[in-house]
Amino acid sequence: MSDIKSTHAGALKSGSYVLINGAPCIVKDTQTSRPGKHGHAKVRVKATDIFTGSTKEVVMPGHDSVDVPIVLKKQGSITNIEGENIDLMDLETFETVAAELKYADVSVKDKLEAGQTVMFWQIMGKIMIKSIVEE
Repeated sequence: MSDIKSTHAGALKSGSYVLINGAPCIVKDTQTSRPGKHGHAKVRVKATDIFTGSTKEVVMPGHDSVDVPIVLKKQGSITNIEGENIDLMDLETFETVAAELKYADVSVKDKLEAGQTVMFWQIMGKIMIKSIVEE
């Protein structure tokens, strides 16, 4: 299964995902300019990098194809934490995946413990822990 798909830049909306310079980002805002007499509509995309939190902005023709990362949102159980490495068991498939603590959301980074159930995102081969599931 591929980690990315293509769409038109004009189809991007706030909350959707897009690859900007190879980095997966969440779209925060889009603005579309009207086409001129001989030109094409331009789309200005403001987005936030999913892993680093940095803001990125690009302008492109609305008919251009852009790459969109496929984001899989899953629940898992933390089986082990060793240094910066976290082992998770996917609760749907029961397979074990490895995550890095540096990709965990800052709101949960210090609260992670073995045995907890967490919501995690799988994006382009990287695992990001988003939240702790309260039971």
